[in-house]
Amino acid sequence: MNKALESLLDLLDLEQIEEDIFRGVSRSALVPRVFGGQVAAQALVAAGRTVPADRSPSSRLRSSRGGPTAHSLHAYFLRAGDPGAPIVYTVDRIRDGRSFTTRRVVAVQHGQPIFHLSASFQTYEEGLEHQTGMPSAPDPETLPTAAEMLPRHLPSHVAERLVEARAAVDLRYVDAPPWATVGQPREPRSQVWFRTNGKLDGGIDASLLHVCLATYVSDMTLLDSVLLAHGRGGWAVGDVVGASLDHAMWFHRPFRADEWLLYDQESPSSSGGRGLGQARIWTQDGQLAVTVIQEGVVRVPR
Repeated sequence: MNKALESLLDLLDLEQIEEDIFRGVSRSALVPRVFGGQVAAQALVAAGRTVPADRSPSSRLRSSRGGPTAHSLHAYFLRAGDPGAPIVYTVDRIRDGRSFTTRRVVAVQHGQPIFHLSASFQTYEEGLEHQTGMPSAPDPETLPTAAEMLPRHLPSHVAERLVEARAAVDLRYVDAPPWATVGQPREPRSQVWFRTNGKLDGGIDASLLHVCLATYVSDMTLLDSVLLAHGRGGWAVGDVVGASLDHAMWFHRPFRADEWLLYDQESPSSSGGRGLGQARIWTQDGQLAVTVIQEGVVRVPR
């Protein structure tokens, strides 16, 4: 496990300051605001720590106990987060039913809410099973790493910052990312393979942790497909400005974030200064693990 992954796990290990109240810190990002995936993952950690033991892996993120975990989340990004200030997460225990538990989390900075999350947890049960087929994609081991690809297409200082920001994750593009094909509109679809940059063994092997890590990564590339449709390079080259607006995820089947996952993404629409991305996350053996939908602000600078 590299130091960047250790740092990310520390970032997700929130401090409890009162019953149902937690505090987290931030890491530096490419833009002067808190990375949305970080806030979403931390909020899910806070919610999970208040869930009864029979439907949550543990009350502590790093416990080795197994068990059911989150099955969905719905979130809104309300304000840009300040990376230099702590974030306080307040959890409301909305409902504890026989099969489902619902939590609402509000993230606050400087006295104002910056993020709102609703998460639902479920006890394990048998049921009807089906899924659509996994799309084709090359073996991730045959693709270049981010550290190999980024310097080919971006200025060195931008590439270095992007590699550093994503150092906890081994993320590999199947096709050229938007910042490598500026001015060349193409089909609004993209694929990346990802996994953590190191194995998650022993005490941190909890299913909630894997869900939180997938939540963290899910905000990295989902709106790329919007950019591809218009030949825009995105935040890395500065030809658009944008931010996540809302984010939803459904967790269908167990998976490990330290094993290869295919993030198959597309954009069905953009209009009114907003772009919509939708995606599915697959395990390497073809299991549909997660469905993701996100809308974000995507504007051309004036």
